[in-house]
Amino acid sequence: MNPLVELNLALILFLPWFLILGVLFWLFPREPRTAARRAFDAVALLLALVAFVLSVHWAHGSADPVYGPMWRQVLATAIGYGAFLAVMTVAFFLRRRWLRAR
Repeated sequence: MNPLVELNLALILFLPWFLILGVLFWLFPREPRTAARRAFDAVALLLALVAFVLSVHWAHGSADPVYGPMWRQVLATAIGYGAFLAVMTVAFFLRRRWLRAR
């Protein structure tokens, strides 16, 4: 397998799911739709993607190859998905709190 594809395989496979989650995060709740809200949502999605990529690259490099060649992909995918969901969860509750305060 191409090393670049191997390193980014988790991103390639999870991109459709991240797109679905990102669209749902962007669209709901529908109101208020201000410039500050759009900026917050865009930054949250970008941070989640960056956290995913960084954690996948870290996990892929840190995985012990003793457990087999697939272990790198399994560990990288699990940690990357967890990082993406952690950032999105924090952003969801911060946005909820911020919108309720308004």
